[in-house]
Amino acid sequence: MPLINVKVIEGVFDDAQKAEIVKSLTEAMVSVEGENMRSVTWVVIEDVKSGDWGIGGTPLTTGDVRALAAG
Repeated sequence: MPLINVKVIEGVFDDAQKAEIVKSLTEAMVSVEGENMRSVTWVVIEDVKSGDWGIGGTPLTTGDVRALAAG
């Protein structure tokens, strides 16, 4: 049974967006493994505290991610 673990920085995605992530990732797995796997495909979204995620030695915050998304 597939388990998809997604980590995001807290405060970036709202509940509706997280639900869409779960739905879309489940659809992606079903498209690969077949419809029979839908009921056993798990998607877990974990929030990581702002500043507890780093890239290139620099902590990344919720504000940083929002700025990236805004362009």
